[in-house]
Amino acid sequence: MSNTRTEIRQSIRKKRNSLTEEQQKNAAITLKMKFTQHIKSLETPQKARIGIYFSNDGELDTSLLIKDLWQKNHSLYLPVIHPFNGTTLYFQRYEENSPMTVNRYGILEPKLNCSQICPLDKLDILLMPLVAFDDQGNRLGMGGGFYDKTLARYYQENWQKPILIGLAHQCQHVAALPIESWDVPLKHIITPEKIYQW
Repeated sequence: MSNTRTEIRQSIRKKRNSLTEEQQKNAAITLKMKFTQHIKSLETPQKARIGIYFSNDGELDTSLLIKDLWQKNHSLYLPVIHPFNGTTLYFQRYEENSPMTVNRYGILEPKLNCSQICPLDKLDILLMPLVAFDDQGNRLGMGGGFYDKTLARYYQENWQKPILIGLAHQCQHVAALPIESWDVPLKHIITPEKIYQW
């Protein structure tokens, strides 16, 4: 593989950030429809607990999806960086009036409230950001390893919940990614153009 992970990250982030406002808006509308279609095929409760994230750095905009999921009475949870180890994530309940704070990456997250945290294995679905993905469902993140570390036990113990779904623009697709030992492929990735399943 000639391209390193760093080079792929730089190249794909550049492509993603070059999308116009109109393209991003249309992608957000299509994502909402695609996810509504896909969730019907999954064995999840009618009122599911869904981990989601705020879009950043040209990522597929999740704001319309968040509003739609609230309207459908799903419970939403946003990632909060662990206050002590700083390398893993909690998932905390997110509602329209939730007090928010800005994390060290300049991203809004709920102000930590331990009573509002949902254990990872109690989430029904976890929607995950990514920088690039390939034909085998391999995911390349931003490089911080937050999701990899948070999901380590999930993979080791082969948990059935939550269902992991990557969200991306189609321009983030590559034929093959250079893989590391800790990388575990996703079984579902949704782009505005296509729903991938392995």
